[in-house]
Amino acid sequence: MKVILNTDVKHLGEMGDEKNVANGYARNYLFPRGLAVPYNEQTVAYFEGRKEEINARKEQKRKDSASLKDKLEGLAVELEMPAGANGKLYGAVTAQTVADYLAKNGFEVEKKKIEIPGTAIKSTGNYHCTIHLYEAQVAEVKLSVKAQGEKPEEPKEAPAQEKKAE
Repeated sequence: MKVILNTDVKHLGEMGDEKNVANGYARNYLFPRGLAVPYNEQTVAYFEGRKEEINARKEQKRKDSASLKDKLEGLAVELEMPAGANGKLYGAVTAQTVADYLAKNGFEVEKKKIEIPGTAIKSTGNYHCTIHLYEAQVAEVKLSVKAQGEKPEEPKEAPAQEKKAE
């Protein structure tokens, strides 16, 4: 069955796209939720009239995701998690943890768009996570996981004997 999408549908397409889908998928999922309309003369004419608006919306999404990509790639995510002496975390760093950190810093990113190496990070260290933006744009974010209470290494003071010599 041929349909025209009313809104963006994940794994299917964007608003205004014409797609061929299974009859049951259209009748039982897309139509009842208002995600698509049947492909006919009236709906084609309606979407032709809105073509400029739809294209402007897509272009704005591209610009927003490009600027968000630049901001995210310049960001270094530093998380402090409870960990044992050997660096193994008591919990885990998941996509939700990263999404919460980004939300606190003014970035709205859905957790399902964040890809952590493996399924979760379970030890301290430096990692890279991938954030999927609009279309094929992807941002690589540096992720540093530290144990709670761990202080950055400071230069050690010279022994007392050397201080007396100076």
